[in-house]
Amino acid sequence: MSIKKLLLLPFVTLPLLAKECVVTINLDASDGSNTIINIKNKKHCILNLNIDEFSNVRVDKNVSFISKDQISNILTLAKSKIGSKYESTKAGPNTFDCSGFVYYTFKENNITLPRTSLNQSKIEGKKLSKEELQIGDLVFFDTSKKNRVNHSGIYIGNGEFIHSSSGKAYGVTISNLITGWYKDKFLWGKRRTK
Repeated sequence: MSIKKLLLLPFVTLPLLAKECVVTINLDASDGSNTIINIKNKKHCILNLNIDEFSNVRVDKNVSFISKDQISNILTLAKSKIGSKYESTKAGPNTFDCSGFVYYTFKENNITLPRTSLNQSKIEGKKLSKEELQIGDLVFFDTSKKNRVNHSGIYIGNGEFIHSSSGKAYGVTISNLITGWYKDKFLWGKRRTK
């Protein structure tokens, strides 16, 4: 069983975890069925429950993050497209709009994303601040200051992201989201899972 698990507990159990508790998860079967959560503090057992008996508690056994190799392949492909022209509604292989560029680079690496920037921004996961971004994360912007996502790109590290711009570059380029024109347009990032 993979160690990469997403555990969602009902919020009513969260206060129980505050007093130096130990959480133990036992997988009794190779398919993850009959999963037991055992929560103890120093003196006694606080909670012992079988996941499969509760509809509002689940273990998602299929959540895993994109590998470093996949991120490397995505960035290599993305950077190979620098200079490719911007064209509205296009998703490659030679011309791109912003979300089409993101969609294309991930699709070519067998990772599915929605086609539009707005829908890409709604994929599952925490909204990430600039400080939380990691290489390969999706980044989203409001370039028209209308309080909605209308631009997307891929974070490449050191405060920079690669994207297909309809602005001065009018094509695939690298921009800075910390000090450049995009610094006050940034909304959030998302980390894509498989």
